[in-house]
Amino acid sequence: MTKPLNIVFLGLSLSSSWGNGHATTFRALIRGLQAGGHRVLFLERDVPWYATRRDLPDPDFCELAYYSDIAGMIGSHAGRLHNADAVIIGSYVPEGVAVIDAVAALQPKRFCFYDIDTPVTLAKLDRGDEEYLARRQIPLFDAYFSFSGGEVLPRLEQRYGARKAVALYCSVDVERYHNTQEAFRWDLGYLGTYSPDRQPTLERLLIEPARRLPRLRFVVAGPQYPHEIDWPANVERIEHLPPSEHASFYSRQRFTLNVTRSDMIAAGWSPSVRLFEAAACETPIISDHWRGLDELLPDSEAIIVAKRTEDAVEALTGLDEGHRRSLAKNARSVVVQSHTGIARARELIAALGDWPQRMSRTESTFQPVSA
Repeated sequence: MTKPLNIVFLGLSLSSSWGNGHATTFRALIRGLQAGGHRVLFLERDVPWYATRRDLPDPDFCELAYYSDIAGMIGSHAGRLHNADAVIIGSYVPEGVAVIDAVAALQPKRFCFYDIDTPVTLAKLDRGDEEYLARRQIPLFDAYFSFSGGEVLPRLEQRYGARKAVALYCSVDVERYHNTQEAFRWDLGYLGTYSPDRQPTLERLLIEPARRLPRLRFVVAGPQYPHEIDWPANVERIEHLPPSEHASFYSRQRFTLNVTRSDMIAAGWSPSVRLFEAAACETPIISDHWRGLDELLPDSEAIIVAKRTEDAVEALTGLDEGHRRSLAKNARSVVVQSHTGIARARELIAALGDWPQRMSRTESTFQPVSA
Protein backbone atom coordinates (compact mmCIF):
# COMPACT_ATOMS: atom_id res chain seq x y z
CA MET A 1 0.00 0.00 0.00
CA THR A 2 1.76 3.14 -1.23
CA LYS A 3 -0.87 5.86 -1.26
CA PRO A 4 -1.25 8.02 1.87
CA LEU A 5 -3.96 6.74 4.19
CA ASN A 6 -6.61 8.54 6.20
CA ILE A 7 -6.66 6.90 9.66
CA VAL A 8 -8.86 7.57 12.68
CA PHE A 9 -7.74 6.53 16.18
CA LEU A 10 -9.99 6.39 19.22
CA GLY A 11 -7.62 6.08 22.15
CA LEU A 12 -7.35 6.55 25.88
CA SER A 13 -5.38 9.79 25.56
CA LEU A 14 -3.08 11.65 23.24
CA SER A 15 -3.21 14.99 25.05
CA SER A 16 -2.14 13.85 28.54
CA SER A 17 0.60 11.48 29.65
CA TRP A 18 -0.51 11.72 33.28
CA GLY A 19 -0.74 8.23 34.81
CA ASN A 20 -0.61 6.35 31.52
CA GLY A 21 1.85 5.11 28.90
CA HIS A 22 -0.67 5.31 26.07
CA ALA A 23 -0.10 8.96 25.19
CA THR A 24 3.61 8.64 24.43
CA THR A 25 3.00 5.40 22.50
CA PHE A 26 0.37 7.08 20.31
CA ARG A 27 2.52 10.19 19.86
CA ALA A 28 5.52 8.27 18.53
CA LEU A 29 3.39 6.11 16.23
CA ILE A 30 1.34 9.01 14.83
CA ARG A 31 4.41 11.17 14.29
CA GLY A 32 5.79 8.23 12.31
CA LEU A 33 2.58 8.08 10.29
CA GLN A 34 2.76 11.80 9.58
CA ALA A 35 6.36 11.39 8.39
CA GLY A 36 5.06 8.80 5.92
CA GLY A 37 2.49 11.26 4.55
CA HIS A 38 -0.55 9.75 6.25
CA ARG A 39 -3.40 11.80 7.72
CA VAL A 40 -4.62 11.06 11.26
CA LEU A 41 -7.59 12.12 13.36
CA PHE A 42 -7.38 11.18 17.05
CA LEU A 43 -10.62 11.12 19.04
CA GLU A 44 -10.21 11.39 22.82
CA ARG A 45 -12.85 11.28 25.54
CA ASP A 46 -12.83 14.57 27.44
CA VAL A 47 -12.39 13.47 31.06
CA PRO A 48 -11.47 15.74 33.98
CA TRP A 49 -8.38 13.83 35.18
CA TYR A 50 -6.70 14.35 31.80
CA ALA A 51 -8.27 17.72 30.98
CA THR A 52 -6.47 19.33 33.92
CA ARG A 53 -3.13 17.66 33.10
CA ARG A 54 -2.72 18.01 29.35
CA ASP A 55 0.90 18.32 28.20
CA LEU A 56 0.04 18.16 24.48
CA PRO A 57 -3.38 19.80 24.01
CA ASP A 58 -2.78 20.84 20.39
CA PRO A 59 -0.46 18.44 18.52
CA ASP A 60 1.12 19.60 15.26
CA PHE A 61 1.34 16.11 13.74
CA CYS A 62 -2.35 15.15 13.63
CA GLU A 63 -5.86 16.42 14.22
CA LEU A 64 -7.07 15.96 17.81
CA ALA A 65 -10.75 16.21 18.74
CA TYR A 66 -12.40 15.68 22.13
CA TYR A 67 -15.85 14.25 22.74
CA SER A 68 -18.09 14.18 25.80
CA ASP A 69 -20.30 11.20 25.00
CA ILE A 70 -20.58 8.44 22.44
CA ALA A 71 -23.69 9.74 20.71
CA GLY A 72 -22.08 13.14 20.26
CA MET A 73 -18.88 11.60 18.93
CA ILE A 74 -20.76 9.52 16.37
CA GLY A 75 -22.92 12.49 15.40
CA SER A 76 -19.89 14.70 14.80
CA HIS A 77 -17.56 12.19 13.16
CA ALA A 78 -19.70 9.49 11.51
CA GLY A 79 -18.61 10.55 8.04
CA ARG A 80 -14.90 10.49 8.91
CA LEU A 81 -15.26 7.13 10.62
CA HIS A 82 -17.12 5.56 7.71
CA ASN A 83 -14.85 6.94 4.98
CA ALA A 84 -11.47 6.52 6.69
CA ASP A 85 -9.08 3.97 5.24
CA ALA A 86 -8.80 2.51 8.74
CA VAL A 87 -10.41 3.08 12.14
CA ILE A 88 -8.31 1.88 15.07
CA ILE A 89 -9.75 1.71 18.58
CA GLY A 90 -7.32 1.49 21.49
CA SER A 91 -7.51 -0.36 24.79
CA TYR A 92 -8.85 1.30 27.96
CA VAL A 93 -11.07 3.71 26.03
CA PRO A 94 -13.86 4.86 28.40
CA GLU A 95 -17.06 2.91 27.70
CA GLY A 96 -15.01 0.97 25.18
CA VAL A 97 -17.57 -1.78 24.57
CA ALA A 98 -20.24 0.75 23.61
CA VAL A 99 -17.74 2.72 21.50
CA ILE A 100 -16.77 -0.41 19.57
CA ASP A 101 -20.39 -1.33 18.88
CA ALA A 102 -21.23 2.20 17.77
CA VAL A 103 -18.28 2.43 15.38
CA ALA A 104 -18.78 -1.09 14.03
CA ALA A 105 -22.33 -0.12 13.09
CA LEU A 106 -20.89 2.52 10.73
CA GLN A 107 -19.13 -0.24 8.73
CA PRO A 108 -15.69 1.39 8.43
CA LYS A 109 -13.51 0.18 5.58
CA ARG A 110 -10.94 -1.33 7.91
CA PHE A 111 -11.78 -1.81 11.57
CA CYS A 112 -8.94 -2.56 14.00
CA PHE A 113 -8.15 -2.77 17.69
CA TYR A 114 -4.80 -1.63 19.12
CA ASP A 115 -4.27 -3.28 22.47
CA ILE A 116 -1.56 -1.45 24.40
CA ASP A 117 -2.41 -3.68 27.39
CA THR A 118 -2.81 -7.12 25.77
CA PRO A 119 -1.90 -9.39 28.71
CA VAL A 120 -4.05 -7.28 31.04
CA THR A 121 -6.93 -7.37 28.55
CA LEU A 122 -6.84 -11.15 28.18
CA ALA A 123 -6.57 -11.70 31.93
CA LYS A 124 -9.62 -9.46 32.40
CA LEU A 125 -11.59 -11.32 29.73
CA ASP A 126 -10.73 -14.65 31.34
CA ARG A 127 -12.26 -13.32 34.56
CA GLY A 128 -15.37 -12.17 32.73
CA ASP A 129 -14.30 -8.52 33.09
CA GLU A 130 -15.29 -6.61 29.94
CA GLU A 131 -14.37 -3.11 31.04
CA TYR A 132 -13.32 -1.81 27.61
CA LEU A 133 -13.58 -4.83 25.28
CA ALA A 134 -16.13 -7.65 25.13
CA ARG A 135 -14.97 -11.08 24.11
CA ARG A 136 -17.73 -11.25 21.49
CA GLN A 137 -16.27 -8.16 19.81
CA ILE A 138 -12.83 -9.53 19.03
CA PRO A 139 -13.94 -11.26 15.78
CA LEU A 140 -15.46 -7.97 14.63
CA PHE A 141 -12.02 -6.49 14.02
CA ASP A 142 -10.23 -6.99 10.73
CA ALA A 143 -6.95 -6.87 12.65
CA TYR A 144 -6.03 -7.04 16.33
CA PHE A 145 -2.80 -5.10 16.82
CA SER A 146 -1.12 -6.25 20.00
CA PHE A 147 1.37 -4.58 22.33
CA SER A 148 2.58 -8.15 22.99
CA GLY A 149 4.10 -10.51 20.45
CA GLY A 150 5.38 -14.06 20.61
CA GLU A 151 3.02 -16.72 21.89
CA VAL A 152 0.23 -14.19 22.49
CA LEU A 153 -0.53 -13.85 18.77
CA PRO A 154 -1.65 -17.43 18.00
CA ARG A 155 -3.51 -17.41 21.32
CA LEU A 156 -5.48 -14.35 20.21
CA GLU A 157 -6.47 -16.05 16.98
CA GLN A 158 -7.10 -19.57 18.21
CA ARG A 159 -8.68 -18.93 21.59
CA TYR A 160 -10.27 -15.49 21.26
CA GLY A 161 -11.20 -15.43 17.59
CA ALA A 162 -9.04 -12.58 16.31
CA ARG A 163 -9.10 -12.70 12.51
CA LYS A 164 -5.55 -11.43 12.26
CA ALA A 165 -3.30 -10.83 15.29
CA VAL A 166 -0.28 -8.63 14.60
CA ALA A 167 2.46 -7.53 16.99
CA LEU A 168 2.70 -3.75 17.13
CA TYR A 169 5.08 -2.95 19.95
CA CYS A 170 5.27 0.49 21.44
CA SER A 171 7.97 2.76 20.05
CA VAL A 172 9.97 5.89 20.74
CA ASP A 173 10.61 9.14 18.92
CA VAL A 174 14.42 9.22 18.83
CA GLU A 175 14.44 12.90 17.86
CA ARG A 176 12.96 13.68 21.28
CA TYR A 177 14.61 10.88 23.27
CA HIS A 178 18.37 11.17 23.24
CA ASN A 179 21.09 11.73 25.81
CA THR A 180 21.19 15.36 26.92
CA GLN A 181 24.79 15.14 28.19
CA GLU A 182 23.79 16.49 31.60
CA ALA A 183 25.75 15.55 34.71
CA PHE A 184 24.57 12.52 36.68
CA ARG A 185 22.22 13.26 39.56
CA TRP A 186 21.12 9.72 40.44
CA ASP A 187 22.73 6.30 40.42
CA LEU A 188 19.44 4.48 39.75
CA GLY A 189 16.01 5.78 38.82
CA TYR A 190 12.57 4.52 37.92
CA LEU A 191 9.73 6.14 35.97
CA GLY A 192 6.28 4.63 36.31
CA THR A 193 2.83 5.05 37.82
CA TYR A 194 2.25 3.06 41.01
CA SER A 195 0.94 -0.44 40.44
CA PRO A 196 0.47 -3.00 43.25
CA ASP A 197 1.87 -5.84 41.15
CA ARG A 198 5.01 -3.87 40.23
CA GLN A 199 5.68 -2.62 43.75
CA PRO A 200 7.38 -5.81 45.08
CA THR A 201 9.90 -5.62 42.23
CA LEU A 202 10.48 -1.93 42.84
CA GLU A 203 11.05 -2.78 46.50
CA ARG A 204 13.48 -5.56 45.62
CA LEU A 205 15.47 -3.81 42.90
CA LEU A 206 15.47 -0.14 43.97
CA ILE A 207 14.20 0.52 47.48
CA GLU A 208 16.19 -2.24 49.19
CA PRO A 209 19.38 -1.40 47.24
CA ALA A 210 18.88 2.21 48.38
CA ARG A 211 18.80 1.00 51.99
CA ARG A 212 21.97 -1.03 51.50
CA LEU A 213 23.79 1.73 49.60
CA PRO A 214 23.05 4.91 51.59
CA ARG A 215 25.79 6.89 49.82
CA LEU A 216 24.19 6.39 46.41
CA ARG A 217 21.28 8.44 45.08
CA PHE A 218 17.98 7.07 43.80
CA VAL A 219 14.78 8.50 42.32
CA VAL A 220 11.22 7.30 41.63
CA ALA A 221 9.03 9.42 39.34
CA GLY A 222 5.33 8.79 38.87
CA PRO A 223 1.94 9.39 40.49
CA GLN A 224 -0.41 7.50 42.80
CA TYR A 225 2.14 5.98 45.21
CA PRO A 226 0.57 5.34 48.65
CA HIS A 227 1.67 7.64 51.45
CA GLU A 228 2.55 4.69 53.67
CA ILE A 229 5.50 3.55 51.53
CA ASP A 230 8.69 3.82 53.60
CA TRP A 231 11.03 5.62 51.22
CA PRO A 232 14.70 5.64 52.30
CA ALA A 233 16.20 9.09 52.76
CA ASN A 234 18.33 8.71 49.62
CA VAL A 235 15.31 8.09 47.34
CA GLU A 236 13.97 11.26 45.75
CA ARG A 237 10.30 11.32 44.72
CA ILE A 238 8.86 13.16 41.70
CA GLU A 239 5.06 13.07 41.50
CA HIS A 240 4.73 13.62 37.75
CA LEU A 241 7.24 13.96 34.96
CA PRO A 242 5.89 15.18 31.59
CA PRO A 243 7.35 13.63 28.42
CA SER A 244 9.22 16.85 27.65
CA GLU A 245 11.40 16.10 30.69
CA HIS A 246 11.91 12.36 30.15
CA ALA A 247 15.13 12.64 28.15
CA SER A 248 16.72 14.83 30.79
CA PHE A 249 15.50 12.50 33.53
CA TYR A 250 17.03 9.39 31.93
CA SER A 251 20.24 11.18 30.96
CA ARG A 252 20.93 12.15 34.58
CA GLN A 253 20.89 8.50 35.76
CA ARG A 254 23.83 6.12 35.74
CA PHE A 255 21.28 3.29 35.48
CA THR A 256 17.53 3.14 35.11
CA LEU A 257 15.16 0.42 36.28
CA ASN A 258 12.54 -1.29 34.12
CA VAL A 259 9.72 -3.03 36.02
CA THR A 260 7.07 -5.12 34.25
CA ARG A 261 3.48 -5.82 35.29
CA SER A 262 2.77 -9.41 36.32
CA ASP A 263 0.30 -10.08 33.48
CA MET A 264 2.91 -8.94 30.98
CA ILE A 265 5.61 -11.07 32.57
CA ALA A 266 3.30 -14.08 32.28
CA ALA A 267 2.60 -13.34 28.61
CA GLY A 268 6.17 -12.46 27.65
CA TRP A 269 7.23 -10.44 24.62
CA SER A 270 5.75 -7.25 26.10
CA PRO A 271 8.34 -4.44 26.05
CA SER A 272 7.23 -1.21 27.70
CA VAL A 273 7.59 2.23 26.18
CA ARG A 274 9.84 3.16 29.12
CA LEU A 275 12.27 0.43 28.07
CA PHE A 276 12.65 1.96 24.61
CA GLU A 277 12.77 5.52 25.94
CA ALA A 278 15.62 4.75 28.33
CA ALA A 279 17.55 2.87 25.64
CA ALA A 280 17.13 5.77 23.21
CA CYS A 281 18.62 8.07 25.86
CA GLU A 282 21.64 5.76 26.23
CA THR A 283 20.89 5.04 29.86
CA PRO A 284 21.92 1.51 30.88
CA ILE A 285 18.89 -0.53 31.93
CA ILE A 286 18.46 -2.90 34.85
CA SER A 287 15.31 -4.96 34.29
CA ASP A 288 13.27 -7.80 35.67
CA HIS A 289 13.06 -10.84 33.40
CA TRP A 290 10.37 -12.01 30.98
CA ARG A 291 10.30 -14.30 27.98
CA GLY A 292 11.32 -12.53 24.82
CA LEU A 293 13.38 -9.81 26.51
CA ASP A 294 16.67 -11.36 25.38
CA GLU A 295 15.42 -11.34 21.77
CA LEU A 296 15.06 -7.56 21.98
CA LEU A 297 17.97 -6.62 24.24
CA PRO A 298 20.50 -9.40 24.96
CA ASP A 299 21.38 -9.82 28.63
CA SER A 300 24.81 -8.44 29.57
CA GLU A 301 25.20 -6.98 26.07
CA ALA A 302 22.40 -4.40 25.92
CA ILE A 303 20.69 -4.78 29.31
CA ILE A 304 21.24 -6.19 32.81
CA VAL A 305 18.64 -8.67 34.03
CA ALA A 306 18.24 -8.59 37.81
CA LYS A 307 16.28 -11.17 39.78
CA ARG A 308 17.50 -10.38 43.28
CA THR A 309 18.48 -7.31 45.27
CA GLU A 310 22.06 -8.54 45.10
CA ASP A 311 22.00 -8.40 41.29
CA ALA A 312 21.02 -4.72 41.35
CA VAL A 313 23.60 -3.90 44.03
CA GLU A 314 26.31 -5.67 42.02
CA ALA A 315 25.44 -3.68 38.88
CA LEU A 316 25.49 -0.40 40.77
CA THR A 317 28.76 -1.05 42.56
CA GLY A 318 30.70 -3.57 40.48
CA LEU A 319 30.18 -2.75 36.81
CA ASP A 320 33.08 -0.92 35.21
CA GLU A 321 32.46 2.26 33.24
CA GLY A 322 33.41 0.72 29.91
CA HIS A 323 30.83 -2.04 30.26
CA ARG A 324 28.22 0.46 31.43
CA ARG A 325 28.70 2.61 28.33
CA SER A 326 28.74 -0.43 26.06
CA LEU A 327 25.37 -1.56 27.41
CA ALA A 328 23.94 1.88 26.71
CA LYS A 329 25.26 2.17 23.16
CA ASN A 330 24.16 -1.35 22.21
CA ALA A 331 20.64 -0.76 23.53
CA ARG A 332 20.29 2.52 21.64
CA SER A 333 21.51 0.86 18.44
CA VAL A 334 18.75 -1.77 18.71
CA VAL A 335 16.07 0.85 19.32
CA VAL A 336 17.18 3.18 16.52
CA GLN A 337 17.18 0.31 14.07
CA SER A 338 13.90 -1.38 14.99
CA HIS A 339 11.76 0.49 17.52
CA THR A 340 11.26 4.08 16.39
CA GLY A 341 7.88 5.61 15.67
CA ILE A 342 8.74 5.66 11.96
CA ALA A 343 9.60 1.95 11.99
CA ARG A 344 6.39 1.13 13.83
CA ALA A 345 4.29 3.26 11.46
CA ARG A 346 5.73 1.34 8.52
CA GLU A 347 4.77 -1.93 10.19
CA LEU A 348 1.22 -0.67 10.71
CA ILE A 349 0.84 0.49 7.11
CA ALA A 350 2.26 -2.79 5.81
CA ALA A 351 -0.22 -4.75 7.91
CA LEU A 352 -3.11 -2.64 6.67
CA GLY A 353 -2.00 -3.28 3.12
CA ASP A 354 -1.84 -7.05 3.60
CA TRP A 355 -5.60 -7.32 4.06
CA PRO A 356 -7.62 -10.54 4.36
CA GLN A 357 -10.97 -11.09 2.69
CA ARG A 358 -13.50 -9.53 5.04
CA MET A 359 -16.79 -11.17 5.91
CA SER A 360 -19.81 -9.41 7.38
CA ARG A 361 -19.21 -8.05 10.87
CA THR A 362 -22.53 -9.50 11.94
CA GLU A 363 -21.41 -13.05 11.16
CA SER A 364 -18.70 -15.17 12.72
CA THR A 365 -17.81 -18.81 12.33
CA PHE A 366 -15.21 -18.69 15.08
CA GLN A 367 -15.07 -21.63 17.48
CA PRO A 368 -12.63 -21.07 20.37
CA VAL A 369 -9.86 -23.53 21.07
CA SER A 370 -9.87 -24.69 24.68
CA ALA A 371 -7.11 -23.37 26.88
